[in-house]
Amino acid sequence: MTPDRVTRSDQPNGDGPGTVRFAMQCPLCQAADTRVIDSRPVDSNSAIRRRRLCVACDHRFTTYERSNPVTMVRKRSGRLEAFQPDKLRTGLSSALAGRPVVEGSIDLLVERIESEVVTLGPVVSSDVIGRLVLDQLRQLDEVAYLRFASVYKSFNAGSDFERELAELENQTESLDPTP
Repeated sequence: MTPDRVTRSDQPNGDGPGTVRFAMQCPLCQAADTRVIDSRPVDSNSAIRRRRLCVACDHRFTTYERSNPVTMVRKRSGRLEAFQPDKLRTGLSSALAGRPVVEGSIDLLVERIESEVVTLGPVVSSDVIGRLVLDQLRQLDEVAYLRFASVYKSFNAGSDFERELAELENQTESLDPTP
């Protein structure tokens, strides 16, 4: 069931100016004229179940409303945009291109990073997301880590790669207890 029309309300009926209202289509006849005949909270108040009646054909149907919070990313320029897992997947795919990684690794990384980003709050800086990606790539593949770091940290010369590689080796040695 998809809304078939959008109206903007500028009326003093409790909705503020510019409030967007969706008309729910009947799944049987596709009519947009439906009425809510019953509403109740479900799933421990995390959703609302609505029984609806189509005015055109008298068909009754159920819809559910669930909150879908959107995490926003604050870019370096200060601009805000919605977090896009596909954009993250593209960056990871580029960094891991041609590398011997297990199939599904990229999807797993995206899931891990996305769940971490969501827990950090409604607005997360792109720098924080970049560091999360680097941490995950460091554990998975050092070459992919360096590829991603070269873009994320804006490497300009070979010395930037050398510095990052030395830092990576120091971190790897500090984690490896063998002499």
